Amino acid sequence: MPRAVDVFVLLVAAVLMWPQAGSAETIHVAIQNLVFAPAEVHAKVGDTIVWDNKDVFLHTATARNGSFDVNIPANKPAQLELKQAGEVAYYCRFHPNMTGRLVVGDR
Repeated sequence: MPRAVDVFVLLVAAVLMWPQAGSAETIHVAIQNLVFAPAEVHAKVGDTIVWDNKDVFLHTATARNGSFDVNIPANKPAQLELKQAGEVAYYCRFHPNMTGRLVVGDR
């Protein structure tokens, strides 16, 4: 019959080896001087992208594939929770030279 200490050690080892669900992250993209920085973001499904608009202009983060269109007020943040994996190019509808790219992996 196994000793209680042996059973306890096996239980602790099993818990430590159990796959842990990754926690979602918040990733910030600054908007300043009509630029998204960083221009390319790598994230996971469930993460949240926060665009921090430091300009005095309204901007958008508009997906070229139509999957999202976020209005980002002047001097304010706006956010989007990532729901699916894939690569998405985006731009500002008001300033089309402002471009960015999200690379979203599975959790």
